[in-house]
Amino acid sequence: MGKKIYIRHIMEKISKFLYTDDILILHGARQVGKTSILKHFIEEREKNEEKFFYIDLENLQYLELLEQGVDSFIDHLLQRGFHIKTEKVFVFIDEIQYLSNPSNFLKYLHDHYPFCKCIVSGSSSFEIKNKLQDSLVGRTMNFEIFPLSFSEKILFEDTSININKSLDSVTLEYVRKSYKEYVLYGGYPKIVLTKDIEMKEMYLQQIIDTYIRKDIKDLANIRDILKFNKLLRILSVQSGQMLNVQEIANTVGISRQTVEHYLFILESTYIIKRVYPYSNNIRSELFKTPKIFFYDTGLMHVLQSGTVPNLMSGESFETSFFSEIVKNMKKDQYNYWRTQDKKEIDFILPFSAGLLPIEVKINTAKLKTNAIDYFLKKYDLSQWLCVAMDHHKNKAEYVYPWETKKIFSK
Repeated sequence: MGKKIYIRHIMEKISKFLYTDDILILHGARQVGKTSILKHFIEEREKNEEKFFYIDLENLQYLELLEQGVDSFIDHLLQRGFHIKTEKVFVFIDEIQYLSNPSNFLKYLHDHYPFCKCIVSGSSSFEIKNKLQDSLVGRTMNFEIFPLSFSEKILFEDTSININKSLDSVTLEYVRKSYKEYVLYGGYPKIVLTKDIEMKEMYLQQIIDTYIRKDIKDLANIRDILKFNKLLRILSVQSGQMLNVQEIANTVGISRQTVEHYLFILESTYIIKRVYPYSNNIRSELFKTPKIFFYDTGLMHVLQSGTVPNLMSGESFETSFFSEIVKNMKKDQYNYWRTQDKKEIDFILPFSAGLLPIEVKINTAKLKTNAIDYFLKKYDLSQWLCVAMDHHKNKAEYVYPWETKKIFSK
């Protein structure tokens, strides 16, 4: 029996496009579960008795085959008994970024062999975007795969808990403990499924090492790995803070232009994300400097000190909630807000009534609403939220970070 494949929320969205003419492309960092998602759809094809062929381009034999072009690949399928011209065949290609010209390959296959349905994955977004040219416009559907959301972590733990419903005290304590673990170790599937703490840390370090060795050194062609590592450590300490590019350049000992290039690569490989301030053209009032956030708190912690802390900090909790925002909302529909006189709100999200300001605190007892009150009055709004682990009062505005329906369905 093969390894158990857990159901991810993104699978339902992908399923809707399985029988369209689109080439499906799964983007995401290494080890977020792209291969498992491909294998889930392979298992479905087996159950439906549909034809499929799986290729991992980390296998040099298959890489050489595809580099020879579509005709050689079709000949290979014919030799394997596939009637590619008369029957539908699902072709799954893992790590498509290793192909020197995937754009031409996929376009030719798509245009000349309509019975061939391509579903591909790639671990390096910037590499894929460089190689997948405009000729594929109108032929692809793209899906971003992230580490697990907290609701997915609960599913992976094989519980029947509905975290969006009212919880009894025992269940609430279990969910709170699970979320704290989520903040400390992050949401990479392998980390979530591993129970041993020492092994979790070793796997996190392995993810970092593989990322540096493959995506950065090989694909991004960065040779000064020591300075790149130093930049990563500095950024990991600053998650949730405003980004001062010149200060970082001076600290690392590289040019501002190089820092900007490294930041672009880190964003394109799903390690960090810049979050920009909300602005309504109040130029004299608002900061324009972005904040920096890590997508995964487990990686962030290991980059900071080589280990995972025992206690959850406010910065880590805020970063984990940013990760939940990314996984529950459409791309880039989030901002922070800060004025010149230092009024600040952690996140501004769009919702039906316009804007939703959100503060993130471990405990609501530490919440001060001065900035929120100012923002609500300024933009003629009435609703706001405080996302917190512990609530010192029972207020409608106080929500737990796992109550996604209360937060993202407004």
